[in-house]
Amino acid sequence: MPAHIDQLETPTVLIDVDRVEANLTRTQTYADAHGLKLRPHIKTHKLPRFAHRQVELGAIGITCQKLGEAEVMADAGIEDILLPYNIMGAEKLHRLRRLADRVTLAVTADSLATIEGYARAFANATAPLRVLVECDTGMGRCGVQTPDEALALAQAIDASPGLVFEGLMTYPPAGAPAAARAVLAAMAGALRDAGLPPTMISTGGTPDLWAAHETRIATEYRPGTYIYLDRYQVAKGVGTLDDCALTVLTTVVSRPTPDRAVIDAGSKALTSDLLGLSGHGLVMGYPDAVITGLSEEHGTIDLSASERKPAIGERLRIVPNHACPVSNLFDRVHLVSGEHVSATETVAARGRVD
Repeated sequence: MPAHIDQLETPTVLIDVDRVEANLTRTQTYADAHGLKLRPHIKTHKLPRFAHRQVELGAIGITCQKLGEAEVMADAGIEDILLPYNIMGAEKLHRLRRLADRVTLAVTADSLATIEGYARAFANATAPLRVLVECDTGMGRCGVQTPDEALALAQAIDASPGLVFEGLMTYPPAGAPAAARAVLAAMAGALRDAGLPPTMISTGGTPDLWAAHETRIATEYRPGTYIYLDRYQVAKGVGTLDDCALTVLTTVVSRPTPDRAVIDAGSKALTSDLLGLSGHGLVMGYPDAVITGLSEEHGTIDLSASERKPAIGERLRIVPNHACPVSNLFDRVHLVSGEHVSATETVAARGRVD
């Protein structure tokens, strides 16, 4: 195994384990101080090693966005999993039933069709499936829109064989926690008034992590990117560049003009997510350089504003705009402390979007 990052072939992903530990510890300490329960989202790292570490530090369980991710984590010994996704289709429901026999499991639904599928799959189960109603609190993605809709689905879950109504789940939009809290409170109030008080109210999102304690109605919080952070989270004030644990190591393979460099990290190594930022990542050591374009195997960097310019063959570290997609682009990541490589880890849940 290479002992130094200079011995690694590019493009590749480096994970600074010291920064990971600091990010996890800082967040768990904050949660403990405010009486918050954390249920971290593993979609950011997809590594059983880090899922276990999150639980060791005090997380009550984990969140997996897809059934395939959850199966990987269950195989690795994680025992409490939330799947905040509408699981549909006979084969997936069969897999869900098998997973529920192995771990403490909860799922979500935002339609009667989804609930009916769960009921068919769990009608004769030994233990009922815990189901939360997903609420749209401003994100504009999945979720019921009104308290009446939330109540109707909660009642349907409560009346379905093999299911038990557990509560509410939401993924609020970044930057608007107060508005999301108001919507969530209205939905929870409607349920309580109807005699179906939610046992579990799950919310999350790293951008508003340090305001999580203000959503007192929530019973748990689901941060994901907090483990690595990224350029977007830095822009949101969650941390600094010195806290970012994931970088993409890449090589300058061409300098066709004085103001243009081309690197060996394209769309198959860096995310195309811009998230309102300029360029496709931050080039460390060259803050005025802009990654203006990504083709499959090439990244184009505009150096016109840079006083210093990298040479052909120079190796660069890039902080991506969004760390989560990058984790899903590589079979392996290298765990580093400084520039020393301590381990190479297979990204176990990589590609498990099924």
